[in-house]
Amino acid sequence: MESLQNRQKDKRIEAPTPPMLKNFHFALLALALAGAGMAERAIAADPAQAVHGSADVYAAPGIALAWGILRGASETTTIVVVRVAADAQAFGSLEVVGVDPFTQKTERRLVPTALKDTVDVKVPRAQFADFPRTELRFFASASPSASDAPKLVVYYLGIPDTTPEFPTDAALEKYLAARLNSARESQGSKKP
Repeated sequence: MESLQNRQKDKRIEAPTPPMLKNFHFALLALALAGAGMAERAIAADPAQAVHGSADVYAAPGIALAWGILRGASETTTIVVVRVAADAQAFGSLEVVGVDPFTQKTERRLVPTALKDTVDVKVPRAQFADFPRTELRFFASASPSASDAPKLVVYYLGIPDTTPEFPTDAALEKYLAARLNSARESQGSKKP
C-alpha cells in the first residue's frame, strides 16, 4: 500500500506544468513589466487631467461651458452648440474632437482656437452617431504645437441627456448666455 501511495506522490511531483499555465505566467510577468514602463512614461509626460462632463453645464476654476440644441427642420439640420468660456491666463486655446470609442478614429470639430471671450462649437447632431465621444481639449498656449499635450480634457459620452432644444437662434442664445453666467457665478467669478 505504501509503495502505491509513494508512486502517486511521485507522479504528482513529476507531472509537467501545462504549457498554457507557463504561458499565462509569462504573460502576467510581461504585463507587469510593461505596466511599470507605461507608468514611468506617464509620470514623465505629465498627462492632461481628464474630467467626465455629464450635464449640459460644466464649471471649474477658470472654465465654464454650456450645451444647447438648435432644432432644425430635420435631424440633418439640427445643430448642437457648446459655448465655452475660459480664463485665457489659464487656458490659451481650445480644440474639440469627436471620437469613435470602438475604432478610436477621430474627427476634428474645432481646430485649436485661441480663447479670448467665448467660443461656440457648432456640430450637426447627426455626426454624434459616428463620433459620440466629444473631447474638449484645453491647452495652456494660445497656439499649441502638434506635440503639445492639453492641460485639461473635458469629455462627454454623447450629447448630455439634460441638453435642451430650442426652435430659434434667439431662444438658444438667451439660454446659453444665462447658463454660462450661472456657471461662472457658481465658481465665484464673473469671468472663468
